[in-house]
Amino acid sequence: MMILDDAQHAYVIRGGRPIAGTLVPGGNKNAALPMLAASLLADSPVELANVPAIRDVAVMLEVLASLGAGIAPCGPESWRIDPSAVTGFEVPEGLAGEIRASFLLAGPLLARHGRAELPRPGGDRIGRRPLDTHVHALQALGAEVEVGADCYHLRVRGGLRGADLFLHEMSVMGTENAIMAAALAAGTTVIRNAASEPHVQELCRLINAMGGQISGIGTNTLEIVGQRALHGASARIGPDPVEVGSFIGLAAVTGGELRIVGAEPRSHHRMTELCFGRLGIAWRVEGEDIVVPAGQELVIRDDVHGAIPKIDDGPWPAFPADLTSISVVLATQARGTILIHEKMFESRLFWVDRLIAMGARIVLCDPHRVVVVGPSKLRGQNLASPDIRAGMALVIAALVAEGESVLHNIRQVERGYQNLHRRLCELGADVERIAE
Repeated sequence: MMILDDAQHAYVIRGGRPIAGTLVPGGNKNAALPMLAASLLADSPVELANVPAIRDVAVMLEVLASLGAGIAPCGPESWRIDPSAVTGFEVPEGLAGEIRASFLLAGPLLARHGRAELPRPGGDRIGRRPLDTHVHALQALGAEVEVGADCYHLRVRGGLRGADLFLHEMSVMGTENAIMAAALAAGTTVIRNAASEPHVQELCRLINAMGGQISGIGTNTLEIVGQRALHGASARIGPDPVEVGSFIGLAAVTGGELRIVGAEPRSHHRMTELCFGRLGIAWRVEGEDIVVPAGQELVIRDDVHGAIPKIDDGPWPAFPADLTSISVVLATQARGTILIHEKMFESRLFWVDRLIAMGARIVLCDPHRVVVVGPSKLRGQNLASPDIRAGMALVIAALVAEGESVLHNIRQVERGYQNLHRRLCELGADVERIAE
């Protein structure tokens, strides 16, 4: 099992060097976590390959082990999860408090064992992140849910049953919980207004490989025919599109040429290409690789009639919310003015005060919108990472800036980007990882 590193570390970053070379992206964090949770639905081992070596995955593996699952490596970045001995239904509070994905165990535990005791999940602090969609979907499938101050008590009497669900929002994790519960529910479940992100699709394909019957994959309406049992299976997790997008931006603003291998540009990055294109960022596609050319001149492309353009996020296939923080930093290095509108999370832009301190010209209009005027010459600063994506955005800013920056609380960044320090150094960055 992965060993949790609880020591505090920081990055010392000296900016001004181009990022160049070849990058093999890690496995998709947002697919790995629900797929690990889904292993509890099986009656025999599930093997997952290309599992990212990040803290959130390590925590999830610890949670599964605490419930009685057998956890063992079965190759490089590959794990074998044997759920046959799982008898527990209480997720440990300390582990649940580290990751929001701990709540993904609600559906599998209810489906297999009829009970789940789940503390309030942790994760990024980016505003209110309600669990109402999860609760309402599970209740529609027959679960009884008691919401305590710090814990959710779920049980089902007589087994889950299929239902026709209409989710009040396209919640990714809410959709995933409903899918996993419905996979073993009696009868047929239809989930309407479902999330359809690539990681939701990967979860569906895994469950089908386990003997499930899910149709409509990739659309906003899923039909799930419940099975009496699911068996073990093997699956390979695809590349992380957020990591790919982050490194595209990093290469563009530092001026180096970067090849990202196996990035799945046509299926994952069409909207990112459009939105980054508004900042003057371009790349070429060679097979399944993305090649970011060196020496790009970043100029913001105005809308028709010279209107100020914007980048705004939304559910798939819109621009991914997890790249919004990255796009703010990229905009500081492009000539022109752009509005960036974060629609999904109410407090995700409050970290831009760190960028302003570095010299960025940014107007924080409200919790959801910033106007960025570029280019700005950034200066090294003493920084702290507030969440995974803003943390990576600050890494990019520090790599662009003149002088030295120190980024504290890198544990947040490393929850989502595997071996980040080593991989940055291999691409030419001057980054030192030090103990605090």
